[in-house]
Amino acid sequence: MNQGLARGEYFWVDIARDGIALYELAGGALATPKPLTDADAHKMAVAYFGEWLPSIDRALSTAEDQARKGIDDLGWRKEAAFTLHQAAERAYTCFLLVRTHYVPRSHNLKFLRSLAEDKEPRLVDSWPRATKLDRRRFELTKRAYVEARYSSTYTIDADDLGAITKAVRALRDAVETVSREWLDTLREKVAL
Repeated sequence: MNQGLARGEYFWVDIARDGIALYELAGGALATPKPLTDADAHKMAVAYFGEWLPSIDRALSTAEDQARKGIDDLGWRKEAAFTLHQAAERAYTCFLLVRTHYVPRSHNLKFLRSLAEDKEPRLVDSWPRATKLDRRRFELTKRAYVEARYSSTYTIDADDLGAITKAVRALRDAVETVSREWLDTLREKVAL
């Protein structure tokens, strides 16, 4: 834990800040979190990107398979909606970890979208917002985390799934682009 604190890794910093010690060893004080060096920041961002981008792709592939099976089956469409939520959440997680080395503990897509878009306006175009239908589809995706799994009243059709899949794929591609640019910037800082 102290090694993670010394490197400024968000997971350990959160535990040290928010946790309650149930048992402490004498002489085992927690290290003071330190800012990341440019080299550590680059190394961590590369690792986050390498872990999370393929995870987005796996979720998208699974959702597309579920959507194909759901043409005449609401159960499969609900599974696809949940998995698309997961793909979008992973995309925001990937971006935030690469850019800030931190992601809050939240599954709320609206909150994660807001955090990410505040850091990178180019992500805004991923989710269409121009019409009531566009906004409803984002809301369907946001609600899918709980309702697609647990609510008998949650419903989604193939057209909605197609549009949401397109938006999540656009988000994934935008996250890849802006993350690669950020990694290039970090690499240049390390090289200086």
